[in-house]
Amino acid sequence: MAPTHRLRLAVALLLLPLLLPAASRARDTIAPGQPLRGNETLVSSGTGTFALGFFSPPGSNNTYVGIWYAKLPIRTVVWVANRAAPLPGAAAHNAGATLSVTAACALAVASANGTTAWSSAQPSAAAAPCTARIQDDGNLVVVSDQQQQQRGGRVAWQGFDHPTDTLLPGMRLGVDFAAGLNMTLTAWASPSDPSPGPVVAFMATSGDPEVFIWNGATKVWRSGPWDGVQFTGVPDTVTYKSLGFSFRFVNNAQEATYSFQVRDPSIVTRLVVNGTGGGAGAGAGGLMQRWTWLEAVAAWNLYWYAPKDQCDAVSPCGPNGVCDTNTVPPCRCLRGFVPRSPAAWALRDGRDGCARATPLSCGGGNRTGGDDGFVVLAHAKVPDTTEAAVDYGSGLEECRRRCLRNCSCTAYANANLTGEPGRRGCVMWTGGLDDLRVYPGYGQDLYYRLAAADLASTSKSKKKINIVVAIVVSITALGILLAVAGFFIWRNKKTKARKPVSSTWRAGMQSKEGSEGKDHGDDLELPIYDYETIAKATEDFSTENKLGEGGFGPVYKGKLEDGQEVAVKTLSRTSTQGLEEFKNEVLLIAKLQHRNLVRLVGCSISGPEKILMYEYMENKSLDCFLFDTTKSKQLDWTTRYSIIEGIARGLLYLHQDSRYRIIHRDLKTSNILLDKDMTPKISDFGMARMFGNDDTEINTLRVVGTYGYMAPEYAMDGVFSVKSDVFSFGVIVLEIITGTRNRGVYSYSGHLNLLAHAWSLLNEGKGLDLVDENLNGSFDSDEVLKCLKVGLLCVQENPDDRPLMSQVLMMLASTDTASLPTPKQPGFAARRAAAEETSWSKPDCSVVDSMTITMVEGR
Repeated sequence: MAPTHRLRLAVALLLLPLLLPAASRARDTIAPGQPLRGNETLVSSGTGTFALGFFSPPGSNNTYVGIWYAKLPIRTVVWVANRAAPLPGAAAHNAGATLSVTAACALAVASANGTTAWSSAQPSAAAAPCTARIQDDGNLVVVSDQQQQQRGGRVAWQGFDHPTDTLLPGMRLGVDFAAGLNMTLTAWASPSDPSPGPVVAFMATSGDPEVFIWNGATKVWRSGPWDGVQFTGVPDTVTYKSLGFSFRFVNNAQEATYSFQVRDPSIVTRLVVNGTGGGAGAGAGGLMQRWTWLEAVAAWNLYWYAPKDQCDAVSPCGPNGVCDTNTVPPCRCLRGFVPRSPAAWALRDGRDGCARATPLSCGGGNRTGGDDGFVVLAHAKVPDTTEAAVDYGSGLEECRRRCLRNCSCTAYANANLTGEPGRRGCVMWTGGLDDLRVYPGYGQDLYYRLAAADLASTSKSKKKINIVVAIVVSITALGILLAVAGFFIWRNKKTKARKPVSSTWRAGMQSKEGSEGKDHGDDLELPIYDYETIAKATEDFSTENKLGEGGFGPVYKGKLEDGQEVAVKTLSRTSTQGLEEFKNEVLLIAKLQHRNLVRLVGCSISGPEKILMYEYMENKSLDCFLFDTTKSKQLDWTTRYSIIEGIARGLLYLHQDSRYRIIHRDLKTSNILLDKDMTPKISDFGMARMFGNDDTEINTLRVVGTYGYMAPEYAMDGVFSVKSDVFSFGVIVLEIITGTRNRGVYSYSGHLNLLAHAWSLLNEGKGLDLVDENLNGSFDSDEVLKCLKVGLLCVQENPDDRPLMSQVLMMLASTDTASLPTPKQPGFAARRAAAEETSWSKPDCSVVDSMTITMVEGR
């Protein structure tokens, strides 16, 4: 071999290791003269998250250029270039098609014969030549060579400025006034047709900006304005923080836009406008949907959607009407207003709305507002703000005065809830208050205007309540009971009507333990019944109607005059629970609305006993089935699995989705009630506590709960958090699987409780030996092992090792049991505390509420 050839070969061999990585890296750029062809795909450099290429949707015979997730097994397209101008023929037949960058720095899609089907807008001032690159965030960016050399320079064109049906992290929805861009989301015409459909989401920028969804010429959903934290019509947005979401809303002279980011790169999420209300995950609802990718099951999970209920429709109750999904019917008029069309309202059609019962003083020519005043509607999604006036420099008091001076002004509210109290700006409405709804725990205060005549009854009522509050503050705890009882006896004799719970109930509620008993200052619209009504409903508390007796007192079945069946729970004089637990349950459970939480119907404090009334649960409590040899046979595995999922959803609502983070502290099988369909509902909130937004755990001097379900750090050290409830949930899961109480002694295995026994058998590969014999071998082995692992993960010794309830639900949705973490040693609080317990009685299964233990110790 000639020396020259040997030298060339040696150089090639030396360069080969350097050339191979470059060759193996996927191409991510379209350069001049190097178009993307129909049989090629670009993949973003870095993490390789997104791909750009030609595709045909399932069932379509057209070809499009789109962007999709490169690593997911399901092709999920998030952006389409030529959605309104497809190339005829399927992608497999369009190998000669191209996506290129023109000499004028525009993108162009052309067929094999060179005919341009689509091109992007030509940038007004870009220095050619340009290149196009797909980025790791899913943005297709066109940059001039000169701009590439100048880091941080403005791009010539980018796909994020022209979204199709999907909003990705970092992408904006709204209007960029400076750039002249209106960034909207438009649904696909059908799953096989990416062309623009009739469903559009866009930002209305007049008044106080908010997002609307239109279906053709019909307005179908409104987000409400941004209150500094979230859109008022999307109240659960605040719960996203626990998953690492952050939101950005810009409203200034340059733009009015909304965008989101996710700090955890492992979370894959997208916001989609879906014209069919379905999409990935058949049967899913809503026209706007947030999806998250579940790696464990390799599928998209519907995390949120809208509209989701009848009150999410635009103005179902008309101007000055209020929609509330927790009432039947859901529409009512604001106080001081009456239905415009009583006949239509009688048929539950409230679209005509409501009119004032009394004209405003200002309407008579009084320019000062006369004796008009304002009433507060709490927890509101404020009315349509497209015609409202916004002043970010004024406080609420100044807005009130300005509204009174303006004869057209009908209401006002804070514009931003994150600023200095009293100086958060305000929104002011004129005319009818359209598309108004309330939530059980979220929302903001709306101050709406009433004439003096309609304010009079309100003022008298408030005056009476203030008198009672003053008395309450000045007397002892016994005096509180007497004053409140006397007050309501007088009221009941006068009106015989139900009244909302007033702020009297909050007097003295501030706990000695600080944030454990925080007073959040919300009046509760909970019906109060007179004692005679309840006595009649229970046939004078007859023994035939007695359901059982727990630590609170006797429980009776009752039937109200409207036919509603209720469970009447009385606080007996000999009860082991007291007034604090009674008040705590009233204050907490009245705020909560979820299908897996028991609903509080009303209460009574006017008679010899304090009474709570709940919706009646036909199948009583879970322990009555699990630990009864005969009844447990009615719980097949499908029902047990459904109960596990239902309890998990209820706990997730308490920990994350309700207005306040709530720790139950006494979760056990006897506090899981079952309705006629065996739907589980968490009950008994007498021991529950609210957490502040920034609280993660609390120390208490008063340990309450039930041994066998209490987390070790709580039982031994008085420290409780959401992880304490997770521990209790894990115990319940294991009891549901086995049909056995945790606090048994497994002498044949040497274990003192179910947790140790289950952990031992799982490690030995004998997990299925735990399954309740009453199932007779009829169960899904994979589901049982998955639930067994989830239960043991929840009862791990270290609270930091236990999952959050959001993670629990994801694990329950997983079909890959092997991918779940291996549980560490459980906490054996029950064994360590066994010596401290002096007595234990088997709960009566006719009882809705079994015994709860309270320990008081110095810490």
